[in-house]
Amino acid sequence: MNKKKLIWQLPFLTLLIVGTVLIIHQQKTLPYQTNSGMAFGTVYTITYQCDSNLHEAIKVELQRVDNSLSPFNTRSIITAINQNQDVKPDKLFLTVFNKAQEISRETDGAFDITVAPLVNAWGFGFKNGAQPDGHQVDSLRQLIGYEKVILKNGSIVKQNPDMMLDCSAIAKGFGSDVVAHLLKQHGVKNFMVEIGGEIVVSGVNPQRLPWKIGVTKPTDDSLSVNGEIQSVLNVTDLAMATSGNYRNFYYKGGKKYAHTIDPKTGYPVQHSLLSATVLAKDCATADAYATSFMVLGVDGAKKVLKRHPELMAYLIYSDSNGQNTVWCSPSLKDKIVE
Repeated sequence: MNKKKLIWQLPFLTLLIVGTVLIIHQQKTLPYQTNSGMAFGTVYTITYQCDSNLHEAIKVELQRVDNSLSPFNTRSIITAINQNQDVKPDKLFLTVFNKAQEISRETDGAFDITVAPLVNAWGFGFKNGAQPDGHQVDSLRQLIGYEKVILKNGSIVKQNPDMMLDCSAIAKGFGSDVVAHLLKQHGVKNFMVEIGGEIVVSGVNPQRLPWKIGVTKPTDDSLSVNGEIQSVLNVTDLAMATSGNYRNFYYKGGKKYAHTIDPKTGYPVQHSLLSATVLAKDCATADAYATSFMVLGVDGAKKVLKRHPELMAYLIYSDSNGQNTVWCSPSLKDKIVE
């Protein structure tokens, strides 16, 4: 009986083996495509294994995100909201808004998409203004606070009409998620999506190995021309985002002012944390937490990470001797390439 059963099973086992071999062969011979361009005011590079070029479809998705979330797009949803127009947010906006509010609560307001007026006042964002005095900062703080903006009956309601929303600290990460979702819809399993340093990876690279992602060494490089690597991480099936004060700053009166504004104080943060890299299941989450960690500092970031073991972080900070020092999540250590 066992022999007869085995004879009947052999054709199915043979078919399974042949099918598996064919799939593996196809995966090895399928070409990798690389697309690049500009989106959200930065450069993107997308590498993926597919027999057809999906760049046109990718550009459509990126434009959808821009039409929803870009404050520089005069016809975007967020621009209409900031101008107090009667507009219903689309699905993309609502997804990002809800994610932002969730992370704002989890970080006690360190992440806040209403901080734009303060960002602008300190000379970043849309315009380069003069350094604000204490009175101006206190006045602008009345317009800041994630809890002052709510979603009601499908519309965004602001406590003060002068409040502005700015999703720049989460939109690039979300854009990477949107492109990753598109690739998966087309059956692509191996890819790397990178938009302005915010990355989503899946499967393996063209060498059939995990994707290797560099963490930039924090140096005074406001133009991002040096790009010296601090460490390299083996990453797959994860998203990764980095925020750092060394990327955007200015000097005034011999003092260095960072682009990260603390929503609670109204002033640029000035602490030892130089760079925060966060790994998460999706890039919008990684992007937002990386920004919030730059506000919270090393100790504050560690407290959040303790509550969220699903996150991993690589923090670079300046020690008491002014030397760059690294702290990383224990679960991240086996991903660091020595």
